[in-house]
Amino acid sequence: MFSNLEQTFRWYGPSDPVTLTAVRQTGATGVVNALHHIPSGEVWSKEEIEKRKNIIQSAGLTWSVVESVNIHESIKTASPDREKYAEKYIETIKNLSEAGIKTVCYNFMPVLDWTRTDIDFRLPNGASALRFHAAALAAFDLYILEREGAYKDFTPDQQQKAKTYLDSLTAEQRAQLITNIMAGLPGTKDVLTVDQFKEHLEKYKGIDADKLKQNLAWFLQAIIPDAEKLGIRMCIHPDDPPFPILGLPRVVSTESDLLDVVSASPSVSNGLTFCTGSLGARGDNDLPAMIGRLGKYIHFLHLRNVQRENDGSFYEADHLGGSTDMYAVMKAVLQEQKNRADSGRTDVAIPMRPDHGHKLLDDFNYNTFPGYSAIGRLKGLAELRGLEMGIKNALYQ
Repeated sequence: MFSNLEQTFRWYGPSDPVTLTAVRQTGATGVVNALHHIPSGEVWSKEEIEKRKNIIQSAGLTWSVVESVNIHESIKTASPDREKYAEKYIETIKNLSEAGIKTVCYNFMPVLDWTRTDIDFRLPNGASALRFHAAALAAFDLYILEREGAYKDFTPDQQQKAKTYLDSLTAEQRAQLITNIMAGLPGTKDVLTVDQFKEHLEKYKGIDADKLKQNLAWFLQAIIPDAEKLGIRMCIHPDDPPFPILGLPRVVSTESDLLDVVSASPSVSNGLTFCTGSLGARGDNDLPAMIGRLGKYIHFLHLRNVQRENDGSFYEADHLGGSTDMYAVMKAVLQEQKNRADSGRTDVAIPMRPDHGHKLLDDFNYNTFPGYSAIGRLKGLAELRGLEMGIKNALYQ
């Protein structure tokens, strides 16, 4: 019998209300963590890495995955100083490798790493979920950001629905919408102002999807040879949501995009973070089939579910509910594990984490990062653990 998936839990560091003691009590053995206090693009020193690693190990856990070593905007926009930031990136992954931390998640989303319009969407049972509401995003883009060229991105019907939605908001709700959209920087509670965001948009003028893909390929060709020598497994996270928003291109949203990534610098070190929530927000992504075709490149799994709505909206569903068939996904993952075991690969125990979770029960008493409550993710991990065991015992004993 081949190994189980490595169960991990994301932890935001010493200030996280979800403590390492709580993480250990979930049954997870691995921690997904990053040095969020170090600015994007700067080198993670050996001392800072060892300091964090020792904290995690002292709690009886392993620092299994880095999420994320963020990529400086200079690389995404192909600015003149991008080579300097690529060299710093290589120095960081070298220091991680020396500390024995070999799996590095990252993304290539411009400006904002994730976008939700509602971080307290109440479900019928009273639980709180994250939601992307298409009309709310359009209202922000058209009538608050007032982005040049925004009107051509929305149909007259979408424009009208956006205006109706905006008119329904109180001043407080309007301010909260701005905060929710501008707060998509993982690991921080920083919120961009609308004017700051407009300045970032200026840097992307003239950068379409093709150009952004070229910049991503440049980055991969710059770092993957060193990553391979270091034994580092780089794994890109898909776009969230997986389609263009606010005038910014998205280039890691479909199977074709993922193939472009791994083809840009072919290497065992150039792999994927397969996020079923991000990819599952598109109805045209067949997730089990994608795992079947791309499985050998998967170094990290984010398992969560979203409920898609007809207008492009979606919200975070139960891990075993929603629009994605999680049984079929887990079955495809276990088949990939079997393929690896049969071929002699050593990376059979793919690290996975229950990505996001509802706020449930006592979660409401803690100011956790959006989507990262303790009990909601514990519920998700327990469900996924049981699903894995059931399929494995049924098919592979």
